[in-house]
Amino acid sequence: MSSSPLPSHPSPLSSPLPAPLSAPHSRSTVISELRAAGCVFAEDEADLLLSTARTAAELAAMVERRVIGLPLEHVVGWAEFYGRRVTVDPGVFVPRRRTEFLVGQAVGLGRRAGARTGRAPVVVDLCCGSGAVGAVLADALDRIELHAADIEPAAVRCARRNVVPAGGEVYEGDLFDALPGGLRGRIDVLVANVPYVPTGEVGLLPPEAREYEPLVALDGGTDGLDVLRRVTAAAPQWLAPGGHLLVETSERQAPHAVEAFTRNGLIPRVTGSEELYATVIIGTRPVEGQAIPGPP
Repeated sequence: MSSSPLPSHPSPLSSPLPAPLSAPHSRSTVISELRAAGCVFAEDEADLLLSTARTAAELAAMVERRVIGLPLEHVVGWAEFYGRRVTVDPGVFVPRRRTEFLVGQAVGLGRRAGARTGRAPVVVDLCCGSGAVGAVLADALDRIELHAADIEPAAVRCARRNVVPAGGEVYEGDLFDALPGGLRGRIDVLVANVPYVPTGEVGLLPPEAREYEPLVALDGGTDGLDVLRRVTAAAPQWLAPGGHLLVETSERQAPHAVEAFTRNGLIPRVTGSEELYATVIIGTRPVEGQAIPGPP
């Protein structure tokens, strides 16, 4: 599966060449403007903007949007995620690099599910945002039956641009209410990148997140686990026997999250990456006759 491309540059055979960048839009000037706005990686961002803009006017507009605080991904229209470009529209949650760890875990589980069942694994990307996770999983797995869902209309529109070309379907609605009933009891890999920032800590997030990303994608309730608890409560009804639910959380929240998995009949396993500062809980629906361990 190829990634959703950025808008292609005009062909010199069919369109006039872009206007050359004038002195006010030189690399050094762009770097200076980004630095003055507080961009830590001003040089890298300047190179990206210069390589993306097709005209001097487009570059000026991009620099202006970045200077006023829009996330870089919203400015250029895509994010680099798990080695590929995914489309990210304004107002849509930007996929984080730490979530690449969750994706790697899901890829391994999807491959094992396919080998075990002899069929394409059924994969659901819940709280999908841009659909980055689902699109990458479709790219990484040889065969996949892919579904994605989000409650935000803007996210659903964006996710369709990433997921539909991979052969997946995207639905709008609140968690499992968005999914077709025919998926109940069939899901092999359920990835739910739920919001897990406690309500009282949302105001501490970088301005790029709290001002330009949807609150519903960030705010996880009083202790950050409200949505996670809702997902773990319903997941066993949707997972196939031996199917897995993967949720990203913080290391601090993990013990309470594990309790929610266990309480709802899922066998939990906590894993993480120090390099990516990522913590993922994998909950497995027991197969018939398999014992569920009690609380630690």
